[in-house]
Amino acid sequence: MPLGTLDRTPPPFFRQGPSALTRVVFFSALALFLMVADRRLVVVEPLRAVIATVLHPIQQALLVPVQALSTGGEYLQGLAAARASEAEARRLMADKAERLSRLEMLEQENARLREMLELRAAVPARTQAAEVLYDRPDPYTRKVVIDRGLTQGIVRGSPVIDHTGVIGQVTRVYPLTSEVTLLVDKDAVIPVLNTRTQVRGVAYGDPLRGGLELRFMPTNADVREGDELATSGVDGVYPPGLPVATVTRVERRADSSFARITLEPVGQLASARHVLVVEPVGLSLPPPPEPEPEPAATRRGARSR
Repeated sequence: MPLGTLDRTPPPFFRQGPSALTRVVFFSALALFLMVADRRLVVVEPLRAVIATVLHPIQQALLVPVQALSTGGEYLQGLAAARASEAEARRLMADKAERLSRLEMLEQENARLREMLELRAAVPARTQAAEVLYDRPDPYTRKVVIDRGLTQGIVRGSPVIDHTGVIGQVTRVYPLTSEVTLLVDKDAVIPVLNTRTQVRGVAYGDPLRGGLELRFMPTNADVREGDELATSGVDGVYPPGLPVATVTRVERRADSSFARITLEPVGQLASARHVLVVEPVGLSLPPPPEPEPEPAATRRGARSR
């Protein structure tokens, strides 16, 4: 029988279903719908929390070899470093003892002055230690994941600091983990205070340069290279006085009403492993007083008018 007369159409049992183009169009539309729904309606947030909870034991298991290798290398190389650190710690301890004695005197004087001026005492901020598990795989964001979540009392918006300064803020909370947006992320914003001039401003993340930018400052603003910026505490989130960044460059252009101010973050954003999660200041403040009811005579007079 000639080969051209054979029927090359596969029987119904071996047919593959929809065409490749149909599947591409369907899954593209589904992906677009999920992105819009997650961005606008936050419908995928519960599913993301469930997936994060289910994958948490697997992530912990996969991190064990990495942590073991890192810990082993630190153990083999740590003896000399430990001795040098001990000598440095003894020297710093002597310096700190002198500074501590002066600090206690200043605290007592500050308390007396606050009593004289009837100022409110600073609100104590509760903190919780956490460990950075891994960086987010998204190349367009600067975020890390820590090993504390809803079960440990972490709330969304909590500042995150290390031993040098602020590194970011909790933006997503899962049952066992939390996502921290670093200060250099494109969506990061933090109110700051120039410790030299006491002028407040707002710093924005600049991921292209790996730093921050102090925006909307007039060209004649008193800002110099080397100025240190700390949290202002006026937003009800960050406690005041936490180190944030240092001014590295100030550009004043004649064609713009605002100066271009580049900042270098103080915190160890790329290498921080152990951090502190600070409770937002607004949660520690007392509730606002309820308005007092108006007297009955005042209400009757208002009705008569």
